[in-house]
Order: sequence, then structure tokens, then C-alpha cells
Amino acid sequence: MDLLSGAKIESFFSYFLLVCFAVFVVQILYWLVLWSKKMSKGALIFLTIFPVISIFPIPHQEIKKIENIKQEHIKKKDENGEPLDDE
Repeated sequence: MDLLSGAKIESFFSYFLLVCFAVFVVQILYWLVLWSKKMSKGALIFLTIFPVISIFPIPHQEIKKIENIKQEHIKKKDENGEPLDDE
């Protein structure tokens, strides 16, 4: 039978492993969320580890925008002589 050829079994096996791995990762992340909700230390650990596993880094343009905003804030603070409210 052509249905049980080696190539199809190998591709089925690779897709099966991929789906199993994805389900495993989702279960681990779900468990981490539940654990962090139960314990304040858990939430702190989760929030400190989460940026490390982030896939998307902050773009360089956004970092420059933040630096410019900080510099403008400092200039306004120096001109007025009083600290500005952050609200």
C-alpha cells in the first residue's frame, strides 16, 4: 500500500512530535500562570523571566523615541526649576 510508505510515516511522525511539543509548551505556560497567581513570589519570578523568553525585541527606533522623551523632560525640568508631575 502506498499509504504506509516511509516518507508519509516520517512526515506524520514529525508533525506528531511538533504538535506534542506545542501542547507541552502551552501546558507549561498555563501551569506557570496558575502558579504565579497563587504566590506573590511566583508572580515576581514569572514577570522577571517573561521578558527573557520574549520573541520580539524592542525596536531601536522605539528606544531612541524614549531617550528623546526623557531628554525633553529633563530640559523642561531644568527650565522651570521645579520637578514636573508624571501624571
